[in-house]
Amino acid sequence: MDKITTHMLNEVADLHSIPTGAYNIRLNGKSEQRNSTENITILTKKDKPGIDIIIKPNTKNESVHIPVVLTETGLDEVVYNHFEVGDNSDVLIVAGCGIHNPGSSKSEHDGIHTFHIGKNSKVRYIEKHYGEGDGSGEKVLNPTTEVEMEEGSYCEMELTQIKGVDSTIRKTTASLKSGAKLVVNEKLMTHGKQIAHSDIIINLDGEGSSAQIISRSVAKDASVQVFHPIAVGNTNCKAHIQCDAIIMDKAKVSSIPEIAANDADAQIIHEAAIGRINNDQLIKLQTFGLEEEEAENVIVKGFLQ
Repeated sequence: MDKITTHMLNEVADLHSIPTGAYNIRLNGKSEQRNSTENITILTKKDKPGIDIIIKPNTKNESVHIPVVLTETGLDEVVYNHFEVGDNSDVLIVAGCGIHNPGSSKSEHDGIHTFHIGKNSKVRYIEKHYGEGDGSGEKVLNPTTEVEMEEGSYCEMELTQIKGVDSTIRKTTASLKSGAKLVVNEKLMTHGKQIAHSDIIINLDGEGSSAQIISRSVAKDASVQVFHPIAVGNTNCKAHIQCDAIIMDKAKVSSIPEIAANDADAQIIHEAAIGRINNDQLIKLQTFGLEEEEAENVIVKGFLQ
């Protein structure tokens, strides 16, 4: 792989070399390298672009990496990936997409990921999106994530986009059975004239299920952000939605948390806050010798950690 591809893999998947364990590296619309293991099998779909990742029951402390990199201008692809996680497993899944667009045509990747997480299984899912390139062509990423969680399962999702993506529509849906728990941590930063929409719908269908949705974002320049998380409690369950945003320059941010209870024992809370950088924090950092822009960058970095 060339230097650009290696750099992009580092940005979206923290890979400095070919990973151990199971992996599938997709480059410019094709599977570049792949490896399955005894417990994790990766298969090419026969009816549409994408892969099936089959994780055997009782698989513990293993990982699978499925990064996507586009380095050519004018590429436009839709990819379907399905994760079948067997019962009583504990795995790390690292996805993410990076676009390096050197030309004037739009490059776009739409990734549709579906998950079936077995009983009492634990999944940590990391997805990073990143864009760069000297060309004028747009860099567009539209992820769709659908999660079905069986009894007693746990899923933690870390969804991050902090640089270079001109337009994104993020759609996440989940259904939780008894005792299942979902944690979603979303971090997003936009600048220039970038646009980001994030829609999350969580259906808590099983007794004792719970969900936590935390969204943190920073909007700079003339960028636009819209967040619409929804938690629906259909039984005795708990959910908490928290949306915090820093708005700067001439940016626009809309946060529309929504909750619905269809059962008297559903406990669902939402909160949202949008505001400028705290002036006292700026002044304090400037007393340490930082310029205003440097102080802003320190605050933003800490806010998105």
